[in-house]
Amino acid sequence: MASPPGQELSDGRTGLVDIPFPARCHPRHALARQHTLGWLHRFGMLSDQKATDEYDAMGLERLMAYFYPDATDADLALATDLNAWFFVFDDQFDGPIGRQPDAVARQIDIMLRTMSERGPAPGDPTSHLAGTLAELWKRLSRDTPLLWQNRFREHWRDYLTAYHWEAVNRTRTGLPSLPGFLRGRRDSIGVQPCLDLVERCGRYTLPDELHRGSPLAEMRWITADVVIFVNDIVSADKELAAGDVNNSVIILHKGSGLSVDRAAREVARMANSRVQRFQTLAAELTGTLAGTGVSDQLRAQVDDYVAGMRALMSGNLAWSRTTARYNRTGIEAAGRGQRPWAHLFEQADALDA
Repeated sequence: MASPPGQELSDGRTGLVDIPFPARCHPRHALARQHTLGWLHRFGMLSDQKATDEYDAMGLERLMAYFYPDATDADLALATDLNAWFFVFDDQFDGPIGRQPDAVARQIDIMLRTMSERGPAPGDPTSHLAGTLAELWKRLSRDTPLLWQNRFREHWRDYLTAYHWEAVNRTRTGLPSLPGFLRGRRDSIGVQPCLDLVERCGRYTLPDELHRGSPLAEMRWITADVVIFVNDIVSADKELAAGDVNNSVIILHKGSGLSVDRAAREVARMANSRVQRFQTLAAELTGTLAGTGVSDQLRAQVDDYVAGMRALMSGNLAWSRTTARYNRTGIEAAGRGQRPWAHLFEQADALDA
C-alpha cells in the first residue's frame, strides 16, 4: 500500500524530534476545508482547478485542526482562512520580489495600513491580498477587547515586517549567525498571532503583565523556536531547491560545513532541549500561580493557554509529517519556481496600472 503524501518525512528527519505531548485534531476539519476553499475562490486567490488541487494537497485545514482542537466550527473556519492567507502570502516571495527588499517593503506597508485604525491609504493598489486581509481583520476583531486587538496587531506587524528582513538575508553577502537568524525568524514564523488565536478561541484575554512576565514570555518564544526548528527540518530540501537561505538547517549546513542530515540532527537536538525547558517552566508556572492567590478562572485560562502552546508544537510536527508541502512533490514544485497562486502582487500592479 502506498504511503500517504509526506510519509517519508516521518521515517527520516522528523523522527529526530521528541515532543512528549500528543497532538489532538479537531474532528470536523473537513468543514473548515470546504469553507476555506470557497473563501479562496470567492476572493480570487485560486485561479483554476490546478491551483486548487495543489493548494488542497497541503492539508492546511488539518494544521489549524491540530492547533485549535476544541474550537467552535466558526472559529476553526476563521483560523483556517487566516492560515490560508498566511501561506498564499508567504509564497508570493519565492520569486523575484523576494530578493527585492524595497519592493517587499512597499507591499508590507500596504498590508499594515489595511489593518491600521485609519485603514488603507487612498491610491493603494487594488490587491486580492489586501482585500482579504481587511475582511479577515474585521472578523478577527469582532467582539474582542481592545487589549487583544492591540496585541494581535503588534504581533502581526512583527510577522509582516519580517519579510523585509528575509529579503535582505537573500541579498546579503554571507550568512547570518544562528542566534541572529533566530531573532528575526521568531517573527517571520508567525507563531505569536497563532497563540493570540488560542485566547480568541477560548474567549479570554490574559493580562499584559502575565504575558510579558516570567515564565510565560519565555514559554512563548520556546514555542516559536520549536515550530521554527521543525519547519526548518522538514522544509530544508524544498528551500535548497528554491535557493533560499532563511532556514536554520541551511545556515548550519552552509555556515559550518555540516551535511544537511547532520545539520538537521543538530537542529532537532535544539528543539528537544527547548521542549524539555518548556516542560520545566510549565511546572514552575503552575506553582507560581498557586502561590499568588489568583482567581480560579485566571488559572484555568492560563492552563488553557499553556495547552494551546503545546498544541502548536505537537500539531505542527504531526501536520509536517503528512503534508504535501514538504514531500517530494513539494520539493519538485519549489524547484520549478513559484506556486500557481504566487503572482498576486503582479496582478495588483497590472490592475493599478
